[in-house]
Formats: sequence, C-alpha cells, structure tokens
Amino acid sequence: MYDTPLILKFDDIDAGMLPLVGGKAANLGVLTTAGLPVPPGLCVTTEAYRRVTEQAGLEEVLDALAVTAAGETRALNELAGRARELVLAAPVPADIADAVRRSAHGPVAVRSSATAEDLPHASFAGQQDTYLNVIGAAAVLDAVRRCWASLWSDRAVAYRAANGIDHRAVLAAVVIQEMVQSEVAGVMFTANPVTGRRREAVIDASPGLGEAVVSGAVNPDHFVVDTATGRITERRLGDKRLAVRSLPGGGVEHVETGMEGACVTDAQIRALAELGGRVEDHYGSPQDTEWAVDAGGALWLTQSRPITTLFPVPRHARPAGAGSAVAGAGRRTDPTARRTDRAAHLRSGGHAGPGASGGHAEPGGSGGHAGPGGSGPVGGEPGGARIYFSFSVAQGIYAPITPMGMSAFRLLSSSAAALLGVPVTDRLDGAPQFAEAAGRMFIDVTGMMRSRVGRVGLPRVLDVMEARSATVLRGLFDDPRFSVTQRSVRPALRRLVKNAIRFRIPARAAQALLKPEKAHRRAERLGVRLRAQLAAPADATALERLDHVERILGTRAVPLLPTVVPGPLAGFAMLGLAYRLLGDRARPGELQTVLRGLPHNVTTEMDLALWHLATRIRADREAVSLLLGTPAAELADRFGDGTLPGVVDRGLKEFLAVYGVRAVAEIDLGVPRWSEDPTHVIGVLANYLRLEDPALSPDALFARGAAEAVLMIKSLSARVGGVRGLIVRFALSRARALAGIRELPKFSMVTILAAMRAELVTIGTGLTTHGLLDSPQDIFFLTMEEVRTALTPTPGKTTPEQNAPAPSEGRTPAASRQSTPAPSGGSTPTAPGDAAPPYPATLRVLVSERREDAARERRRRHLPRVLLSDGTEPEAVATAAPVDGALTGTPASAGSVTGIARVVLDPVGAHLEPGEILVCPSTDPGWTPLFLTAGGLVMEMGGANSHGAVVAREYGIPAVVGVASATEHIVTGQRITLDGTSGMVITA
Repeated sequence: MYDTPLILKFDDIDAGMLPLVGGKAANLGVLTTAGLPVPPGLCVTTEAYRRVTEQAGLEEVLDALAVTAAGETRALNELAGRARELVLAAPVPADIADAVRRSAHGPVAVRSSATAEDLPHASFAGQQDTYLNVIGAAAVLDAVRRCWASLWSDRAVAYRAANGIDHRAVLAAVVIQEMVQSEVAGVMFTANPVTGRRREAVIDASPGLGEAVVSGAVNPDHFVVDTATGRITERRLGDKRLAVRSLPGGGVEHVETGMEGACVTDAQIRALAELGGRVEDHYGSPQDTEWAVDAGGALWLTQSRPITTLFPVPRHARPAGAGSAVAGAGRRTDPTARRTDRAAHLRSGGHAGPGASGGHAEPGGSGGHAGPGGSGPVGGEPGGARIYFSFSVAQGIYAPITPMGMSAFRLLSSSAAALLGVPVTDRLDGAPQFAEAAGRMFIDVTGMMRSRVGRVGLPRVLDVMEARSATVLRGLFDDPRFSVTQRSVRPALRRLVKNAIRFRIPARAAQALLKPEKAHRRAERLGVRLRAQLAAPADATALERLDHVERILGTRAVPLLPTVVPGPLAGFAMLGLAYRLLGDRARPGELQTVLRGLPHNVTTEMDLALWHLATRIRADREAVSLLLGTPAAELADRFGDGTLPGVVDRGLKEFLAVYGVRAVAEIDLGVPRWSEDPTHVIGVLANYLRLEDPALSPDALFARGAAEAVLMIKSLSARVGGVRGLIVRFALSRARALAGIRELPKFSMVTILAAMRAELVTIGTGLTTHGLLDSPQDIFFLTMEEVRTALTPTPGKTTPEQNAPAPSEGRTPAASRQSTPAPSGGSTPTAPGDAAPPYPATLRVLVSERREDAARERRRRHLPRVLLSDGTEPEAVATAAPVDGALTGTPASAGSVTGIARVVLDPVGAHLEPGEILVCPSTDPGWTPLFLTAGGLVMEMGGANSHGAVVAREYGIPAVVGVASATEHIVTGQRITLDGTSGMVITA
C-alpha cells in the first residue's frame, strides 16, 4: 500500500535523503558510508511521522503558527503545547509500531532527526529530544513517539520562528542507534567557535556519557589542538563533579564524581583531533561533533553537523574558465572581445564566475585560503596568511549585497586597481584584492599591512572612517606573519605622483584654495556630465544595454571621481594645518565645531530639502492628518497611484527628481531607489511633522551650527594672533568652504549605480517577458555573466527561453546541501550568489535559491570588521566587556546629552520621537534624515569622519561612534547619557 520505506539502516542512507531521514540521520548515513567509526543504527523515516500525524488535527495549530510572530513567546508556547498533545495522542498504525519494535535490539539511543536539523544556517542543537540507554521494544516505541512530539517543544517552535523556518515544512524522523557505554565522552568543534580559527580543534571531555557535556551539567576538561601538527595549544581541566551513567534496566542516572587529572590522554586528544580533521575534510566545512570512548578504548563518532556560527573565510573568485579554452581570455582589454568564448563556456557547464560562487566555500582539507586570484600558499603556511578588511562594515551595510551588486563592485574595483597600476586578469573577477564572504565585500589589505607606507597610512585613514577597524589592524602589527616586507616608499610615491599628475590634483587643489567657487562649479559640471553619459540609447538591445553597464562601471565611473577629490582634499588639508598651528590652544571638540553647518554638502542639503517639504505640508491640515495617521507603505502605494494630496504629491516628485537615486544601503545597485519605493522618505516626513518646537527645527539647528562655526573660527584665530592667527582664519574658512564637497563623490557614484540599475531593470523586464524571470527585480539575484549567457544566442536557439540552460540532473535541494560532502578539491556554497553548477535548473530556480540564502544572511547579527584567512577574527580575541556601566567609542560630535534611547536596526519605517538618542549599528546617507529629530547619535560602526559623524556634527547633535555592541547593551526606552567629546556613553 505504501512504497516509501519506514525504516532505513545507516548503510542505506545517502546525502540526498534529507526529506526522508532528517539532518541527523542523513549525516550519520554519510559518515557510515565514508567508513568513519559510527555506532550502527537505523532511522525511522519521516513517512512514519507523516502517517501518524496526518490525522492528528494539527492543521488548526499550523494555521495559527503561520500568523504568530517570533516575538510572541507566550502564544508560541501555547500552540507548541497543543501540538505536542495532539501528536502524543495520535494512534500509531500497527505496521509502523511493529517496524519500530522490530528495530529494538539491546540498549539504544533514540534521537530526533528533523528535516530542518543539523543544517548550516540552523543547527537546532538541543531543540528536540534524545533518550539514552533505552531497553525493550515498548520503551523504544514510546521514545520514538516522544521524539516526534519534541518537534513541537517550546524551544524548537521558537527556534524555527526566529530562523524563519516554515513549521509546515518540517517533518520528524528518528534515529535508533546502538548505545555506546562510554567511559569518557564529549564534544569537539573542528574549528574554534570563539575566535573562528579553522583547523583548530576545540575539545570538551568528561567521564561517562556525553550528555553531561552537551547539556552543560558539568565543568569538563577543555583542550585546544592545532589539527595540522597535533600540538595541544591549550589545556584547562574542569572539576568534572558529575557524570551521566547508564542504568542496567534502562535509562540513566547522574552520579557525583571527583576525578582529578585529565579524563583523556594526550594520545586520545590527538586521535580525536585527527578524526575531526577527517570529518571536516569529508564535508569540506568545519563540524560540530559528538564523540565517545568505550571501555575498550575504541573511539566512536556519534554525531556531526556544521558549525553554524562561523563567519565564512573571504575568497577572491578564480578567473572563470581556468584550465579551459577561455583560460587566457581575461587578459583582453576590450570587454566585448571575450564575451562569446566566456558565454559559450558557461553554457557548456563551466564555472559560473564571480558572484555565482560568490559567498563562502570552506576549503576541503587545507583549512587555509588561497591568496588573491585563487592560488598561492594557504593561510597556515609561512607568508600565506591574509588580512581581510570588511568594506561592507566600513560602509555601514549589514545586509548581504545582491549578486548583481557584487558584480558591479567587482567591475568598479577592477577600474580602481587599474588607476593604481595593479594588474587585473579579468575585470569581471575584480581587483586581486577584492574578496567576498556571506554576501559581504572584503578587501585583502595584506599587501598594505606589510608595506611601510600602508602600515602607517591605512590605520590613520580608518581612524576617521572606521576607528575600531584601525585598532584591530594595529593589533596585528606584532604578528610575525604580517611583518613589513616592503620598506621602500618609492613604489607608493610613484603611483601617487603619477595619478596626481594625470588628474591634475595639485593644480586643482591649489585652485580650490584660491577660488573655492571654481571647485563648486567643477562639482556642478560633474553632475551634468554624469547625466549626459549614463543613459544607454533608447533603442539599444538588451545585450547593448549590458555592454553599456559593464563599460560605465568597468572603465568610466571611477576615473570621474578624482576630478572632484581635490576640493575636499584641500579643505581637510587646511583643517590639518590649523590643528598644527593651534596646538594645545584648541580644546577638545572645538575644531569639530568649525565643521558644523557646512555648506555645499549634498547629504545635508537633501535632509533640509525634505524638512522644507515637511514645512510646506504642515500648512495643509488634511495632508498632515493623513501622513500622521496612515502607514508609510500605504502612503507609498497612494503616491504611486497619484492619490495623495497635491502638496504632498508635488513635493515628493520634486524631492525624488533630485534625490530619488538614493536609498538605504545605496551602494548595492540591487536595492530599490527611493524613486521606486519612497516608503522610507514618507516615514521620515511623518517624523518631521511631529516636531513642534521651532527652536529644534533642522533649519534652525543648521543655521545655529553655521553661526557657531563662524564664531569659533574668530575665537581660535584670535587665540594665536598675528600672522599665525591670519593663517588659522584662512585655513579654517577654506575648510568650511571645501570640506562639504566630500559627500559629492559618493553621491556621484550612487547616481551612477542608480542609472545602471535602471538599465538592468529594463533588461530584466525583457527576461520576464520571455518567461525566464518572475519579476524584473529578479535580475539583481543574477550576475553580469549569467545575464549575458541568457541573452547571448546559441546555434539553433534564438530566443532567451531557448537559450536558458537546461536543468541540472541530480541537483541537491538547497535545504539539504549540508548533508552533501564536498567533491574532491571543492566545497559547498552557502552564501547569497552561490550556485554550483551555475544554472541548477532555470534562472527562476537560481533566483529563488539566492533569495532564500539572502533572507537567511539578513538574520546574521554579527559581522567581523577584520578577518584572517585562517578564519580568526582578531577582535573576538581582544575585545573586552564594558565596565562600570560605560560604553566607550570614538568622539564624533562634541557635546553631551541625556535622553531616552531608541535602538533602530533598520531605518525604513523607523519612528524616532524628537529628542530621542538614536542608537544604531551603522549609517549611510539614507539614515541621515532621522538625525534631524535626534537628540544624539550612538553608532556601533564608523569613525570621526564617517558619514554619520559628519552629518551629526553639521546638525550639532552629540555623537559617539565605534561603540562595540551598542545595540545589544542599550535597549529602547533606556535613559542614557552620551558625551560626544570624550567618547563615553553612560548606561547605568
């Protein structure tokens, strides 16, 4: 009657059976087949659970869970309890009961094995139940039923809700495994879960069964082992006062024990580390394992699952087609000359190239990282260690960047590398220093850190842009792996002089100092040039549009920016000159005051333009009532329909005509612009309308800041007097006249990205029309190469749908990728942009998988600022907890304020009452409209010259940036004091 098996032995289970056997059983089957020492066992498949529960009446509970938010703990617990009752009350069909009873031979461990368990993004560790030393057929059947019910434990339901896992999609299998009566047992991570270091086994061991260690009931012996050498690098013995032992008639007992000394020998520790290395090599990724040693001294592996908390090691994609007919094609300088070969290679099943392997793939065996370009010594070898700086974090971007956004930055990085004289093998692969992991951008700064010039310059630049990163990098100065090898300053000086001459930077800087208005006019001309160059011809084909996008990003965009840089460069040089001339005559924070209310800053001009729109709307009571009483998303829909009040509709159109190219996380061209979705802008307008005190209005604050700056210049110049005083006044006046232009290069780049986004949407519309995509927006979950492949005709195929690659046979479902061992020399992709092979079925399937991956990545809370190629996060090793109720960071905007904190993780739709202190992870210009009503700013990221800090100073609100874990230590509604002069935030 039923064809699906109820029972499967471990020997019969393979990696593709996740939906039938669950994560734990799938892993045990894989390990058994690999010949690793796994106690024999079998799996009661999900078919048994499905048949038992299909008549249990779970539908009503499932419907309720589908509409219950992760934060509604009480409701989730009530529904979970009801589900458990229904499952336990459900009758077990006779054939299932008989099959389970026949499987009970001797003492066994009965463990849950859910289909959403032991996966890379969600381990479900301890969320379902395990029963040890179960003896007898009746007891085994009862334990199986309780494992089924544990799929609905409070903690399992809450875990699924928090991780966005559909309750309906999860089924329960059960593992019945021969019981190992262990003398000693424990857990082993094959990579250090605290520091992130790969190939460093971390072992916890205690006498008796491993349950004592897994449950945290005992203080175990702790060992750290260098897997490559077998050297025990850390040894810390626990008191081991409790042990879990099997009882003769079944079940376990907890007994007190007073064992002194280590419970495992050094030889056993090394054997464990060696076994862990074999398991990691088999899967191609670090593993969280459980192990046991029996009375005869045999070592057993009882469980293995991916370590879900490690951040992937960044990688620079190897040139696509390496070893194939197109291996050398990337050296051609004409971007169109190499397309046919490259596209043909992709259609033949070649490597997907940048973005398609885009996130992380753990090394299969070496544990190190191939250097830029994908070759070279691994991180563990002398000279092979790399330092990766997170460009995403520096830009305040927490979310993963879309695959198309990553493709764009690879092209931009290639262009920047060309300016610096760095050879680039393939523009689409990006500069050799470009790397990515988990959908985030990284820069390999090893070369800079090992050069005399870079070691001095890079941390100093980061001091004012991302101060905590600067501290982390300085902490690596004494690491012998990163000792200085390039002591001469001549190569760097030659590059600097060459580009300074090429772009006439000294002459333009001098001109800006003499006549600042010329720098302003040059900036205006840049805007005109951009608008003239960015749009492709209206009658361009899709391929021509794609060529246009690659040409602009790969050759045109970056060279435009040096034409604007001389102005702000001269301005900040003048600020530095004034600082030196003033010496200790300038008190802390006074030079920051000079930068308040800066003119010619496109970001503050944008914020004030939005404020002026709010002022006009305030005169229309009906419009005010509508904006304050209607959700921003609904108002955005009405704006699209043209049904908003006239003053709002006209004002928004005027604002978006100038600033609609912007967005939160705007450096990712995959993110919709405000002109496409003005929800955030409308929400900010509503916040502005709540501000009633005229003295706190943004334009008043801005004007007051500008007046204070002028007075401060007079005061500072008077303190030194004479000729020096005149020079100080001139320098500070020029700093005010020119420093504001510093925001223009980024605004120009965002304008370019928005224009290229529009071209790609047009291409996406065509692919949607031909049925390859579900929506034009889906194109941003593809890479440039993948789009080109879909558009390039092949012999006998003239339409995009004919040209789309055929589905790959044997494709493992996305949810089961972790149960699949990496192929020899390969690895398993886990981040947005990953796909192997490049077209698993159709473009739609590829997009769907990447959207799922991106959704999971958006839930990642911790991003490293700096990461080493062995996986170590230096900051994790060095960070100390805050003391005495004070958090410390970098002073960014002078002044002190005490007020109510508002923690905001995403500015879209955020509500900020006037005077509240904004506490956030980071900011980009898309956040700054919120600053206008904020009483102060606390940021986890950034430095004194980051975007948030600059705007905070200009608005005159106190700010402290680079405050570690501020959004975790501070909660909304908490009263805090921040001192923007000392960099302190008092939370007690």
